[in-house]
Formats: sequence, C-alpha cells, structure tokens
Amino acid sequence: MADKRSLPLLFRTRNRSLAREIMALGRALELPSTILILGESGTGKDHLARAIHDGSSRADRPFVRIDAANLSDELFESEMFGHERGAFTGAIAARRGLLEVAAEGTAYLDDAASLSPAAQAKLLRVLQERTFRRLGGEAAHPFRARLLVSSRRELSALVEEEIFRPDLFYRIDVISVRLPRLIERPEDILPLARTFLKRAARSYGRPARRFTREAEAALLRHAWPGNVRELLHVVERAVLASAAAAVTPQDLPAGAFGSPQAILATAVEKRWTLRQLSEAYIEEALRRAGGNQTLAAKRLGVSRKSLWDRSRRKSASGGKKRDI
Repeated sequence: MADKRSLPLLFRTRNRSLAREIMALGRALELPSTILILGESGTGKDHLARAIHDGSSRADRPFVRIDAANLSDELFESEMFGHERGAFTGAIAARRGLLEVAAEGTAYLDDAASLSPAAQAKLLRVLQERTFRRLGGEAAHPFRARLLVSSRRELSALVEEEIFRPDLFYRIDVISVRLPRLIERPEDILPLARTFLKRAARSYGRPARRFTREAEAALLRHAWPGNVRELLHVVERAVLASAAAAVTPQDLPAGAFGSPQAILATAVEKRWTLRQLSEAYIEEALRRAGGNQTLAAKRLGVSRKSLWDRSRRKSASGGKKRDI
C-alpha cells in the first residue's frame, strides 16, 4: 500500500466519509481493477487519477490521459487504437493509439459520460477481450494498462436513462470513489488554502506566508462553486496580489469571488440568517472600500457612526459568527 505522500491532497482530508473512501482506495492501488472516479468539475478527479498512478507500482510506466469529450466517432478508433499505413486518406505512416502508448502503465479516460453509443460498444469490446486492433490492421494488440475512468455525471443515472450501456458501466464500476464538492467538506477549506498558499509563494517568489483571520473567514464564507480548482485559483491570485507576509481580504480577488451572486449563492448553500447575510455584505463593502469606513458607509447608505458602532459590537463579541 502506498504511503500518504501518494495521494497528498486527499489523504489529508478531515472529512470522515471521504477519508474512508480514500483509505479503501489506498488498499486497492496495486490491484488491476478499473477505478471509477466521480465528482463535479474542479473536485480533483484528474489529480486523484494521477496520484493513483504515481502511488502504484506502475509509476515508472506511461500515464496516458484520454479526453473522451474530444473524441468524435470518426476519431475514436484511430486515436484509441491507432492505425496502419493506408488505413484512410492521409494515413501515410502507421501510428500507435493511446491504449498502445499506455502499454503496462495507466490509461485514464476522462469524462466517460461523453462517449457516444458506438464508442461505448468499442470500449466494451476491449475490456471484454483485453485486446484491440489498429484501424486497418489485422494483428491483435494486448491491452495491459490499468484503466481509470472519471465522470462529472452519475453514470448509474445515465444507465437508467438508457444513455450509457449497463454492461459497460458494470465493467468500469469495479472500484469507485466519489469526490464531494468543496462546500461539502468545509473542514478541508483552510488546510487546502494554506497548502496552496505555501506552494504558490514558493513558486512565484512572493512574501505571503499566511492568511489573516479576516481572510480565512472570507474563504470559509464562500460557496466555492468551482470547488478545489477555484480555491487554488483564488489563492494563487491572492499570493500574487499581496506585498506582505499576510494575505488580507483586500488581496482576495474581487469579481465572482466577491460578487453579490457569489454571496447570495453562499447564503443559500449554507442557510445563513439575514443577519449573517447582512454582515457578509457589509464586510464586502468595507473590503472594496479598502477599509475606509466613511466610503463604505456612503456606499451602504448608512452613517459612518452606524458602521463604527457595528464594528465595535462585533469586536466586543470576539468577531464570532454563528451557524457559518
């Protein structure tokens, strides 16, 4: 079994449900079984697929990513299985396909839900026979790679809708792991953000080393519709924007991260009270005003004294927020 460094992002999760799945996955790293990775866009499916490969004994062999969304029926056989010289117009030389390039390594099929019925049938035949033929060729080539499959959509639901073949689904749903949305694992937000901050500061040679308490509170309030990918993007931009050792709320990117739509989405997702929503709105106004209470109060349509009184009451209570 691989050590914790094999799956660095997800082995460190504090989410109990995900931790159990990752532990079970760790025990299966050396099995030849197909692994199905489910999760919304940005949850880390590609990262996990690569980590599975790197954490297994196949690490020194090829890792080949196959983007199913870009494989039309016309390209599927040629790209997946390769072709012989003269197989079609323009085939001036023989070419290996992605499955052949993967050899005894790992073939990672991303976005399997995008496969057409014809492509599904051809892939099923490969998994049943463990062989394939180049387009225009007669020789059978063995398929020895381990197959990893990912999907943003629930394949079982597509089976019920008769969009995805049930026999293919059963072939690839041998071992499965579901990556939850980041909002469903809030205990991981700050540990991940701190890890991303250290990496970004080192990569870009920036002075940022930590988040202020207010910046961390802002990260926790966000709904993260883009999941881990969005968190990484936000942290990297903040590191580049910060000229100090501590990243403040003012360093966090505006735009979608601090937009009214994002705040409302977070409020609905986390079932905030009107008071919590009001506090988030006021803090965003202060952030955009650079901490200038007079300017923020003018934009909010309240007196500076009202805003100052509110800040004083919040400081007196320790700045704590309930039910967030």
